[in-house]
Amino acid sequence: MRLVIARCQVDYTGKLTAHLPLATRLILVKADGSVQIHADDKAYKPLNWMAAPCVMTTEPVALQDGLPAEISQVWRVRNAAGDNLRIAIAEIVDQLSHDLGVEPGLSKDGVEKHLQELLALNPQAIRPGLALVRREYPTAIGPVDLLCRDAAGAYVAVEIKRRGEIDGVEQLTRYLDLLRRDQLLGAVEGIFVAQRIKPQAKVVATDRGIACVTVDYDELRGLDHPDERLF
Repeated sequence: MRLVIARCQVDYTGKLTAHLPLATRLILVKADGSVQIHADDKAYKPLNWMAAPCVMTTEPVALQDGLPAEISQVWRVRNAAGDNLRIAIAEIVDQLSHDLGVEPGLSKDGVEKHLQELLALNPQAIRPGLALVRREYPTAIGPVDLLCRDAAGAYVAVEIKRRGEIDGVEQLTRYLDLLRRDQLLGAVEGIFVAQRIKPQAKVVATDRGIACVTVDYDELRGLDHPDERLF
């Protein structure tokens, strides 16, 4: 990986055209050849980029048009689709190259599968009186995460997400439509469960008679003290 802090002008031509005037930016060149141009105020999102596979070359400044007089070198990045990213550099402020080695991959904690496992063991964390009937209860369009029964014996379908959005509510709505056609299940209630649920998703769920419940993943794991969550 190569990190370059430089005063540069960046021009992209391809499906559209884009221009970044001369300013100090971070140029990130990865080992796979991909290139990203970053500012200091756009979080993780680059101002412009070229995804791999692509090729970077250095071109003579004299052959370039429309560049400021102080430009000292030009990098050209091209991909197979014919897109071009021209990075015209006036000054390299600092740079660093380092081999990061082989990436072992991301190991996720707290994903939907883990939430489902924890809530299957303790469905009363969703609502007092709930008892698990089955995890991954099958329907014609895929399994609903949990099928439970409430204290009165009525069936309850539970869909679990890390982040509750409208598409999750839509998914549960489709499951409920199929489950309610089964005369053995009767009028199945729906509960949408997530660590956070967006306001728009709550509005849609309420309109469809679906209850919304937020859960704390750390509390489900038994990490009640804030300091425990650091380990």
